[in-house]
Amino acid sequence: MNNSLPPADELVLVDRELAQLDARRSQLLTRRAWLVQVLYAPATSVAPRPRPPVADSTPRSAQNVLLTLGGTLLTIAAVAFTLVSWGSMGIGGRAAVLFAVTSAALAAPVALLRRSLVSTAESVAALGLALMVLDAYALHRVALPETDGLGYTAVAAGVLAGAWTAYGSVLSRLRIPLPAAVVAGQLPLPLGVLAAGGGPTAFAWAALVTAAADGAIVLWTRPVAVRITAATGATALGGWALLTGGRLSLTSPWSGAPLLLAGAAVTLYVARRTPALAVAASAIAGLATVTALGGLLRAAVPTDWTVPAYVLCGLALASVWRVGAASASASASASASASASASGSGHTSDSTVSRLLPNGVRLGLAGAGAGVAALGVVWALPPVAMGLLGPVARTTEVWSGEHAERALTSYPGTAVLVLAVAAAVLAALPRLWARCGALALAWALLTALPVSLGLPYAATLTLQLLTTAAALACAVRPRPLTRGLPRPGTGTAGTADAPGAPAADKPAADAPAAETTSAPSGPPTPGAPWPGWAPSRPRPQARATEPGTVLGLLAYAGGLASTLSAVALALDVRGATFTALGMMLGLFTAVAWLGTDVRRTVSACGAVLAATGLVFAVAAAGGFEDHWTALALLLVPAATAVVGAKARPVALAVEITGGTVGLLALGIAASRPAFLALALALGGVIAAATAVRPERRRFASWTAAVLFLLATWVRLAVWEVTTPEAYTLPVTVPALVVGFLRRRRDPEASSWTAYGPGLAATLLPSLVAAWTDPEWPRPLALGVAALAVTLLGARFRLQALLVLGGTVLALDGLHELAPYVVQVVGALPRWLPPALAGLLLLAAGATYEQRLRDARRLRDRVARMR
Repeated sequence: MNNSLPPADELVLVDRELAQLDARRSQLLTRRAWLVQVLYAPATSVAPRPRPPVADSTPRSAQNVLLTLGGTLLTIAAVAFTLVSWGSMGIGGRAAVLFAVTSAALAAPVALLRRSLVSTAESVAALGLALMVLDAYALHRVALPETDGLGYTAVAAGVLAGAWTAYGSVLSRLRIPLPAAVVAGQLPLPLGVLAAGGGPTAFAWAALVTAAADGAIVLWTRPVAVRITAATGATALGGWALLTGGRLSLTSPWSGAPLLLAGAAVTLYVARRTPALAVAASAIAGLATVTALGGLLRAAVPTDWTVPAYVLCGLALASVWRVGAASASASASASASASASASGSGHTSDSTVSRLLPNGVRLGLAGAGAGVAALGVVWALPPVAMGLLGPVARTTEVWSGEHAERALTSYPGTAVLVLAVAAAVLAALPRLWARCGALALAWALLTALPVSLGLPYAATLTLQLLTTAAALACAVRPRPLTRGLPRPGTGTAGTADAPGAPAADKPAADAPAAETTSAPSGPPTPGAPWPGWAPSRPRPQARATEPGTVLGLLAYAGGLASTLSAVALALDVRGATFTALGMMLGLFTAVAWLGTDVRRTVSACGAVLAATGLVFAVAAAGGFEDHWTALALLLVPAATAVVGAKARPVALAVEITGGTVGLLALGIAASRPAFLALALALGGVIAAATAVRPERRRFASWTAAVLFLLATWVRLAVWEVTTPEAYTLPVTVPALVVGFLRRRRDPEASSWTAYGPGLAATLLPSLVAAWTDPEWPRPLALGVAALAVTLLGARFRLQALLVLGGTVLALDGLHELAPYVVQVVGALPRWLPPALAGLLLLAAGATYEQRLRDARRLRDRVARMR
């Protein structure tokens, strides 16, 4: 039988299994005895005997606890004897006690292992190892008191490590000696360096050598406990060495670089030999390499070039992935060619790069380099933020000709070099994410150039306008940005079309041949179809996003950001403002005409806002007052109404933006009521013209009516008209006309819906005015109107007219009779009103039922009306 374990380790496993079987057999025998006792108990025994308690622990665990406790107590006793009672004995007695006890503790496991008492042997061996440490301490105190403590500890640790290694190798069934030897082996070199007076650099080298030895133990030994212990030591000491090398690379690069490179070499070797740790270990090795080489370059270049030096090192390291991928591709092509030319031959070997640097190692190295480059890009972003947001946070007056003070004047100008190099590297990768990063970095480079190079105002504004134009052009036609990118759903690289281009316009033969030969060879599994007869059922896949769409949206976002910055910067000078706004109007109009999806809609709104800015600029340049500026702004919603009739895809967004500008114009004109009335009337005209279009008729017609009504009210207020009917009749007449037309189309419509709002708009305010009017014409006119409305309601059985007219007529009549009632009440005796009230209550009570029936009859009649 093939066995992957050594005989000693397998024997340990067998002993453990036998011990577990013995414990289980003991439990089953106890249970069987109890069951037999219950089954064959005397019949007179009514109450069953209590069930024996279940053991809380197995014999094996109890044994381990006892052995561990015993070994610990013996160790404590040995320590107490060594530290306290040592001085009361002579040299012979001391030597005899040490030799006898230590020898017995180390020799006892031999006999115990022969009797298969492995756990007991482990405990006694642990005691023997502890006694050896105490022996070393006692030897230093008695025989070598003048020896340096660190040096003696280093030597003693080395001796103990060797002795424990030999002891554990001889007694391979013991698990404690070898891990203990590894722990002791961590001390000799570092402590020896400290004892020799070495500094941090020498200590780091000693730690690195020890970590390398631990790595060798991890790779070339089999016991798991030994490997775990060595891996822990290697991580701690190797990490300390690399951190020391990183600190030295900042202060003394020529001292730190060898240490970092040596650590990187060791870590990289471990990564190659351990696939599970390949990515993490190779990433650490890559960071160490970049730190070492970057530190050397840092010492040789000016301060401003420090970060670019690190970035270049990171990019060079990241290129390992590209080289390995190309090599693997070439190897695959050669293998395919060899297979096609000579079938049956063996697989060709991988390329040298692939063998030296497996995928996991290359991934870790490339990730480390890319991380360093990404940190460099982050370092280069402050000039980008200042170039973008600096003009927005302006501190000078508009058109003052003064410019804000430059910020970040002391920031290194090499930041733009970092952005340029990173953009170039990403542009060379045929991946969508890389092309997106290159596009973003190119935009950031153009935004940061004025800040980093200290360009004058004119050059800065020109560059920002050109950046905006280029970004918007790429947003509309992203085809040049997609060259070399694979099409969605295929593995082929080519020129991906702009948004909207079909993804399946290339023949299927362009697909890689590997996709058609990827079926596994060999006999099929039971129940599975033969490979040649398997039906081809393509799996449904989600439609991949076109690269042109992604890149176009990204470019458009950059263009919008540059637009805001350019317009804000142009406000310093009058001519620059007109130039920038005119250019933005043209660019956004072009994008709205040529673009698609959200870019078209947003650009159309942007064109409206640019036109609004031009109107403001013209009004400010002409010295217009606010109310004239408001009237000029109404040109914008008028233009959007015209454009909305022609450009249907963006009509709604354009008209909403134009309506917002119209509200702004009304707010500006509010300081002059006369012009506000005119602005409202012009807005009503624009809305009425828009209502001609069927799709806008309902909303625009109501908007026009409201604007005309508001214009009328404002004009009446300007003329100081206080008669409420002048304000309500313009509402009542159109409302009654609309209600009449509504009733003609729908005879079942309620009179409250058709006539209620219009009548209430005039009758109720007039009633309020009549109650406060001391003259007679208004109450008389209101009464006549209310009477006419009531009669019409009774004639045509319209509930709203009858109720509103009758209510207003009654209240108006009550108002007219009130003075006379007051006079009569004042002339009557004081006891007469209470008496009349009492008589009225008695009469009502006597005829309550009849009045109640009459009220119900009246309610039913009114309810039957419309």
